[in-house]
Amino acid sequence: MKKTKTLYWIVTGIFAAFMLMSSIPDILVTPEAVTFMAHLGYPKYFTPFIGIAKVLGIIAILVPGFPRIKEWAYAGLCFDLIGATYSQIANDGFQPAVLFMVLPIAFLFLSYALYHKKIQAA
Repeated sequence: MKKTKTLYWIVTGIFAAFMLMSSIPDILVTPEAVTFMAHLGYPKYFTPFIGIAKVLGIIAILVPGFPRIKEWAYAGLCFDLIGATYSQIANDGFQPAVLFMVLPIAFLFLSYALYHKKIQAA
C-alpha cells in the first residue's frame, strides 16, 4: 500500500507539474501561446479558457477525496492531451516532435491506474 501510494504521488506530481507548466502561458495569454493556438485554428478566447480548465483539473486530481470530480478531471485532462495531439497532427501532419506527447499521456494513464489501485487497497 505504501509503495503504491508513494508511486502514485510521484507520478501524479510529475504529471501535475507538466500540466501546470503548459497552462501558465495560456492563462497569462502570452503571445507565444496565442500564436500557437491560432496556428492550430483556435480563437484567442480559447487560450485562457483551456489554461484555467487545466489548473482546475490539476487541483481536482491533487486534492484528496471527491472521487467523482477526480474522475471527471482525469477525463478532461485526457481530452485536452489527446485533442492537442490530434490538432497538431491534423494541422501540420505527423512530425516527430508530436511523439513527445506520449510522455504526458503515459503519465496521465499511469496516475489514473495508480489512483484506482490506491483506492482498492484502502
